[in-house]
Order: sequence, then C-alpha cells, then structure tokens
Amino acid sequence: TLSMFGAFCGVASSLFVAMNAIYTSRCLPCVDNNVWRLCLYNNFNACILFIPLMLIFGETPIVLSYPKIFNLTFWFAMTMAGLLGFSMGYVTGYQIQMTSPLTHNVSGTAKSYAQTLIAVVAYTETKTSLWWISNLFVLGGSGLFAHVRATEMKQNHNASKNSDTIPTASLPK
Repeated sequence: TLSMFGAFCGVASSLFVAMNAIYTSRCLPCVDNNVWRLCLYNNFNACILFIPLMLIFGETPIVLSYPKIFNLTFWFAMTMAGLLGFSMGYVTGYQIQMTSPLTHNVSGTAKSYAQTLIAVVAYTETKTSLWWISNLFVLGGSGLFAHVRATEMKQNHNASKNSDTIPTASLPK
C-alpha cells in the first residue's frame, strides 16, 4: 500500500542522493579533480565527526558493552565493510567525475531496479501488474537516457575527429 510517510521518505532519499552527487561534482575541483583525495577527505571528516556524534547520542556505553568488541571475526567483518564502503565512495566519485551527477543518479536507479528484480525472482514473490509496469517504466526511462547520452557522445566524438584542431574538452557532461 502507498503511505504518505513512505512516499516522503522515497522522495527525500532521491533528493539527498541527487544533492550528494551535485556536491561531489562541485567539490572535485577543490581537490584538483582527484577522486582519491576527495575520498580521503570525506572519510577523514567522517572519522572526526563520528566520535562527537557518538558522545552526543549516548552510543559510547552501548559500543563498549558490546560482547564481541574484542572478537577478531567482528573486526574482520568491520574492516571488510569499511573497505567496501570506501570502494563504493571511490566508484561513486569516479562515475560523477567521468559523467555527471544526473548520469550517476540514473545509473543508480537502474541498479536499484535490477536489484529489486533479482530479489523478486529469487524470493518468488508475486507482484501486481501495476508494479511490473512501473518498474518497466523506470528501466525504459533509464535505457532511453543511456541511448541519448551514447548518441550525444558519439556525435561529439565524430565532430572532434573531423575538426582540424585537437579537442581540449573532456567527455561531455
């Protein structure tokens, strides 16, 4: 069923993802367009902010009383999660740098659709026709966006190949 709170959370989530992509593209020139440096700064800032937020929200006693705090398996899993998170941040920054915030959002939407479809098939869930139609619209829109972008890039490539000067511009945004 559709709820107003669920719809609000979905729209807010999309808004924050889009704002993060826009902010990332605006911050890249501040670090000489170096995605590694941007990831390093983001993670360093998160580490610094993490401790005061733990203190403010009273999470420190909960963390310290966690029974597996000194378990090597726990720290291995936490380290792997950290490495995967860092990798995702790098890939996100690199995709935004090479394309645009809009392209990043569209590819993220297509990825979410694919994950949802895999989950529905894997768990043999039954969905309504309207659910399938709405998801096909998302996939179709993502596919059309990719087609238009590919056509634009091909035209720009052919135009730069046919010109007498060496192109100085980067890939089209």
